[in-house]
Amino acid sequence: MADQEIDAIRALLLARPRPDELGERRKRLDDLGAQYKIASDVRIEPVDANGVSAEWSATPHADPACVILFLHGGGYVSGSLTSHRPLATEIGRVCGARTLALEYRLAPEYPFPAAIEDAVAGYRFLLSCGIEPHHIAVAGDSAGGGLTLALMVSARDAGLPQPACGWCISPWVDLECLGASMNSKAEVDPLIQKPYLEELAKAYLNGAVPRSALAAPMYANLKGLAPLLIQVGSAETLLDDAVRLANVAGAADVAVTLEIWPHMIHAWPLFHQQLTAGRHAIARAGAFIRSTMS
Repeated sequence: MADQEIDAIRALLLARPRPDELGERRKRLDDLGAQYKIASDVRIEPVDANGVSAEWSATPHADPACVILFLHGGGYVSGSLTSHRPLATEIGRVCGARTLALEYRLAPEYPFPAAIEDAVAGYRFLLSCGIEPHHIAVAGDSAGGGLTLALMVSARDAGLPQPACGWCISPWVDLECLGASMNSKAEVDPLIQKPYLEELAKAYLNGAVPRSALAAPMYANLKGLAPLLIQVGSAETLLDDAVRLANVAGAADVAVTLEIWPHMIHAWPLFHQQLTAGRHAIARAGAFIRSTMS
C-alpha cells in the first residue's frame, strides 16, 4: 500500500540526514539518485546545449520530434544530472519522447539569475535543433519547478514561442517562505523545513529582491503561458506554494491542473522505482504532456 511505501521512503531519508557542509549535501542528493538503476534500453548521450552541460536520454520507442526539457531540483544549490537521471529518463519513457536534462549552474558559486540564463539557453538550443515548440514540454521538481515557470516567462518576454506545457513537481516559487503550510506541515515533512529554505534562498538570491519575478515566479505576470500541470504532496511544507501558484496562474487565464496527492512528501516521483504513487504521478503527467503535444 502507498502508506507503507511512503513510510519506507521516510525511513530511508531519516537514515541519511542532510549534512551541514555543501559538498556533502550535494553528494547526498547524488547518492540518493544513484541508488536507482537506469533501464538497459535507455540510451544516454552527453551534449553541450548552448554552453550548458546536458544529456539526451531516449528509449527505442521515443519520438525524436518530441522532447522533455528537464530542470532538476535541489534548492538551486545542489542536484545534478546524476541525482535526477532516474526521474528524467522515466519521464521520457512514459511520454514517448526524448529528454534533455540540463546541468545548470548552481549557487552560491553562480547565484541568480545564472540558473535561468542556462534554462533559457537550453530552450533556445532545442529550438535551434529544429524541435517544434509545440513538441517541447518543460518539467522540473522543487527549485526546478520554479525554474520551469521562470523559463516560460522568460521565453514569452523574449518573444520566443511557448512550449507545449509546463509540469511543476512540488514547485518552490516563494523564496520568502510565506505559505501557511511552512508551519502546518512542518511535522510531517521529512525533507523541507523553513530555516533550510531560507538558507537556500539567501545563497541563491545573493542580495537580489526575493520577489523578483524570475526568482519567485508566483509574483510574475503569467499571462500567455502554456498550460500547466502542478503536482504536490499533502505532506510537504511547499503545499501552499503549489496552491497559491495555481491560483495566480488561473487568475492570469492560464490553463492549470492542480493535483494534491494524499500522504505524499516533497518531490515523491523521485522515488518512483519503489513508490507506486510516484509511478502514478508520472503516468498522469505523461498523459497530460502527450495531450498538449498532440
